[in-house]
Amino acid sequence: MVTHVPSEAPGDERGMFLSFIEAQRGAIRRSLLGLTEEQAASRPSASELSLSGLAKHVAECELNWLRMAQQQVNETVRNENTWADGFRLVGDETVEQVLKFWDGVVAEEEDFIRSVPSLDDTFPLPDMPWFPKDGRVSMRWLLAHLVEEIARHAGHADIIRESLDGRTALELVAEAGGYSDQS
Repeated sequence: MVTHVPSEAPGDERGMFLSFIEAQRGAIRRSLLGLTEEQAASRPSASELSLSGLAKHVAECELNWLRMAQQQVNETVRNENTWADGFRLVGDETVEQVLKFWDGVVAEEEDFIRSVPSLDDTFPLPDMPWFPKDGRVSMRWLLAHLVEEIARHAGHADIIRESLDGRTALELVAEAGGYSDQS
């Protein structure tokens, strides 16, 4: 369920992108409403994905792109041995901890995006087989990509939640907005 994203102030392209990104984050967060840790970690559909794992993945994904844009080392970088851990809670991790971590990433990301001189500024892509050799992208591209990436996972979250307990995105939007009595 797409919720209404407020219109940006005239000329506030950054604010518009950040609002669309936040709307997609909200869909993932709402998918966790009222669930136990066990329910959030369950995989009720054919997918290997869980709701808590999606939240963790998106938080780490946003941090990864932020660090690339900042041209800094990502402190949570994954390798082939730890890749799957980015899609599930491990050890004593909790949904609350993942959401708190994500909140920190979001605040840092917004501060960074608001501080860059221009959305036309670029940064290099890492040397990976899925990126073009010597590739660069703009901050605007980064923001559009985050809308795309998070929206994809918000759709996954909708399906997982509905498979888990039948609750739909519309019902969760109503609950989060205090309108859960839909009689």
